[in-house]
Amino acid sequence: MSGSDTISAQARRGSAAVGYLSDLAEVEAASVMALRLWCDGAHNRAALQDEFTAHLGEGRARAALDAWQTLLDMCHEFGRRPLMRHGVSCKCLGADEACFAHFMAAATLGEREDAMMIATLLVRPDCAPMVTALAAECGMALQGMHPRPSASLSSNHTVQTPTLH
Repeated sequence: MSGSDTISAQARRGSAAVGYLSDLAEVEAASVMALRLWCDGAHNRAALQDEFTAHLGEGRARAALDAWQTLLDMCHEFGRRPLMRHGVSCKCLGADEACFAHFMAAATLGEREDAMMIATLLVRPDCAPMVTALAAECGMALQGMHPRPSASLSSNHTVQTPTLH
């Protein structure tokens, strides 16, 4: 198998549909939607930033968004492989997204050991404590947002990445 075939196989595994967003608990679904929006281009990132600010206020929103940016930067830089996502409007949940959602939920609930174990599926083990702390901070901010992020954006967002199916 060539190097490009290996990357393709990894991408297929990470993006394989394993469920539906509607099956997730609030903070899990919010985490997946925030991930999709943040990574989907400047328009959706700005809309997500506006939503954070509207629900959390300027100071809390800025702190949460800084933590979110650092968390995603670390997942990108120290990730075991690229984190695969479905399109913003896709109702399915990909395997990587499910892992990320469970990680965020465990960190938010204060289940530090479980969150760090899940984090090692996403990033190098030495990065697990830092990404877990960031995930807990971000998850608490997401819990403070009602309705879940992107509920108000669902009719306004611009999808820039193709839906996988």
